[in-house]
Amino acid sequence: MPDRPEVTAVEIARLAGVGRAAVSNWRRRHPDFPRPVGGTDSSPAFALAEVETWLRSQGKIAELPLLERVWRLVETLRDPAGHPAAPLVQAGAVLLLHHREPAQWAALAEQPDTRLATALPRALADTARTVLGADGAADLRRSGLLGSTELDLARLLARLAADTDPAGAFELLLTRYAEANTRQLAPTPPEAAELLAAVAGDAAAVLDPATGLGALLLALAPTTDRHGQDADPVTTALARLRLALHAPATDAVPLPVDLRPGDALRADAHPGRTFDAVLCQPPYNERDWGHDELQFDRRWPGGLVPPRGESELAWVLHCLAHTRPGGLAALLLPPTVAARRAGRRVRAELLRSGALRAVVALPAGAAPPYGVPLHLWVLRAPRPGDDFRQVLMLDAASTSPGSAEVAEGGRDKVRWPELRRTVLDAWQAFDLAAREGLPLPPDRPGRHRTVAAIDLLDDETDLSPARHVPPAAPLGGAAGLSHLGGRLTELLAGLADPATLLPDPTGDSTADPSGVAASEAGAGVGAGVGAGAGHGPVVTLGELVRSGLLEVHSSGTGAPTRPAGADPTGTPVLTDHDLVTGGAPGAVLDRAAAADGGPLTRPGDVLVPALGGGVARVVGPAGPPVGAALGRQLHLLRPDPAALDPDFLAGHLRSTAAARRAASHASTTTRLDIRRVELPRLPIAEQRRLGAAFARLAAFDATLQQAAALGRTLTQAATDALAAGTAAPPSSL
Repeated sequence: MPDRPEVTAVEIARLAGVGRAAVSNWRRRHPDFPRPVGGTDSSPAFALAEVETWLRSQGKIAELPLLERVWRLVETLRDPAGHPAAPLVQAGAVLLLHHREPAQWAALAEQPDTRLATALPRALADTARTVLGADGAADLRRSGLLGSTELDLARLLARLAADTDPAGAFELLLTRYAEANTRQLAPTPPEAAELLAAVAGDAAAVLDPATGLGALLLALAPTTDRHGQDADPVTTALARLRLALHAPATDAVPLPVDLRPGDALRADAHPGRTFDAVLCQPPYNERDWGHDELQFDRRWPGGLVPPRGESELAWVLHCLAHTRPGGLAALLLPPTVAARRAGRRVRAELLRSGALRAVVALPAGAAPPYGVPLHLWVLRAPRPGDDFRQVLMLDAASTSPGSAEVAEGGRDKVRWPELRRTVLDAWQAFDLAAREGLPLPPDRPGRHRTVAAIDLLDDETDLSPARHVPPAAPLGGAAGLSHLGGRLTELLAGLADPATLLPDPTGDSTADPSGVAASEAGAGVGAGVGAGAGHGPVVTLGELVRSGLLEVHSSGTGAPTRPAGADPTGTPVLTDHDLVTGGAPGAVLDRAAAADGGPLTRPGDVLVPALGGGVARVVGPAGPPVGAALGRQLHLLRPDPAALDPDFLAGHLRSTAAARRAASHASTTTRLDIRRVELPRLPIAEQRRLGAAFARLAAFDATLQQAAALGRTLTQAATDALAAGTAAPPSSL
């Protein structure tokens, strides 16, 4: 492994917030650009320290963020032949020392590196053994002697833990790891984990047989007796450290956490043992799950072996086998499990036994894979004499009953408070009635319905909620349709009046061909004058930045975020998607990232997607919100309003000429090289006049999009009303 952090051209582009093609241009145009120190001819690697120094000297980056420096050291310590997450185990052990023994680290930090190299491993071992127990500590696989890179990592982790807290620092590292290994790891988001934990209620002992990074166990109360298993030993160690870091430092040790490595289907670590609740998001679509060697396993009811292509149902039966009679099992499953023909017999057995109690359709984006609307299955292990045979079918995928709107895919778009309330209200009322023998809650068209198990037993035994929940009444009825029609008429009337939204097409040019007021416009920065089409001399945004009249902030991949519903008081985060669609931010800044101190939007700022696309919006009442952080792939431009009008700047950024002249091309994408954008050198008064015209055009476009969205809603609502027979065709037909 390298003895110093290295970065590829792609990673350099991410650090600087530019496209990969820009890095290639820098290498060709700048003889002082750092030379490769490794990698291959097609993918060279560069020393991070040299790259950071060069970027800083060129004004392309002020300082490498602390998290990025930590991550580079983690990448440096990774053994190409080993597990990619192995260095994170060591990082987690260091953070656990900060969490449990901060005074001990303070004493060790004063030691010279030669002494720290041997003293720190002993301290890490003692802390892990105390907090995790002997078995848990043994799985961390620590080294007895640390090298210089490992000591550098320990010192940077101390700074990162001080900026946030040890648990928050570890969460940032796990997020980076998960983002870099999406094919191998798809952690359950905390909101989905909290929903499953709430469904389970006050369970004293809980099992997660596919633990992953421990999100489901982390959502439980710290006093819960938590058990888990995962096929990957390194992932198991990370989950153990994660749970320990989130436990209060004052909790008694060793912690009540029992995590074991191994394949839960092939090598069950808890044979014959049952728990109050079992929570699980199992791996999906596994062909080699052990079908042949598990033909006579005791977990299959009545010897009914799940088909080879139904690995998810094998996990359902595994979870049910580990649930005590009357206990609860909750699993996140793909929607195909509810309807695939191969699994019909297993689904029928779950219905006949009374084990299956609820199937909940969740919106796309609730959990990975984020493009798929998953189902939540809730089961209760049968008790002797329990003859309850009803199933709650709950469709929580739409935003509200009767709405034509369906929740938009993507984890940042899920309305978690509303979703949580919808699921828990329906499930808890149904479950209470089932356990206490009370009348079942009434059905709610468009949302949920209670179905007798015998009515589901047919040739398909399809358990998809959409098949069984009756549709809701059309949106708003006749009065609602009339209101939507009136609102659309108002918008269309406004669009039809060009005097209110469009500039005068016969007005004179506002150009100043002589450029006599260039200094007033803030463009008097020496050379850099080119041919402007109809406006005379031009100046690039790069020149305005160097003259101090414009600030440019690029977000790159953006700061870690959480869905907005998880923290309504958090700092909103704008993404490139929000900017393009004009929607409200769907995420808030992660608490651990709030300390990084990135720029927040101010009135008069201009936001542009890094990929261009003819979009540029001015922050203010009619545009993006004030006080928002930058999400992925955004540029924030902050002009000096006395020299550069924001609407004038945004209008030129939306022009076709700006996109064509300032585009940089990578292998598969086109990016906007923001510093190459050209502006005419005009007096500030003329800029404001042009800016007002640009602003009216932007308002026209926004109104047009609003009318289109309202028209789609009205069309869908009218279609539903005609189909349901609650509205009649127009009298003219």
